[in-house]
Amino acid sequence: MRWPRPISPLRGLVLVVVLLVALCSIPGSFSQRLVTLDTIDIFVTHEWLPSKPTVYFHCNGEDKVYLPDVKEANSIYAFKGEESWQPLTELPEKKCKRCGLYEEDTFKHDVYDEWELCSGDFKKGKYTHFKEGQFNATFLCANCTASEGDSGNHDSSSEEETKKTSVTVIIIVSVLSSVLVIIALFVGYKYWQKKKRERDQLRFLKLFEEGDDIEDELGLGNEL
Repeated sequence: MRWPRPISPLRGLVLVVVLLVALCSIPGSFSQRLVTLDTIDIFVTHEWLPSKPTVYFHCNGEDKVYLPDVKEANSIYAFKGEESWQPLTELPEKKCKRCGLYEEDTFKHDVYDEWELCSGDFKKGKYTHFKEGQFNATFLCANCTASEGDSGNHDSSSEEETKKTSVTVIIIVSVLSSVLVIIALFVGYKYWQKKKRERDQLRFLKLFEEGDDIEDELGLGNEL
């Protein structure tokens, strides 16, 4: 049985570089533009019957995201972003989504407001949408960039994202290096076991040969 040759340091370095290039080439591999609801205050409900409203957020082509805690008008609801129904949606880098806030009534669905939700609307990761007489809501998106007109915020967000990317790359390099070291040690151990078996076999054969020589000498002595 032939054992694989140990991985040379040069081949290991090439493997690390190839994996890093592959990871960096995947869009959104280091950042996601996840939108979460921070606060909301609805000013009115559309139910004719005296019941709690069913409020939900929805973007075209996606599932409805119900807000189970929003049950009263003129009450500010604050969220941590860790609720089971969060995040609300994920935004692409250079394209907006048509989204809205709605109330699911008994006979029809009422619209609080519909608008284009864009990554560039967020300044320092925060965006507030106000609809007069309907609601006021604040949304969070840590990796969303501000509009090009606000260059200061854009540069700050880009710098923060670059730092996060650098930290991620360092972690990936460390993990890959550890894996390569473990593989090299394992292959080296198997190679050492193979050599040890070969030495034991040679020693065993040598003992047999020495035994045959002794028998030959004893046989020759008896004949004399």
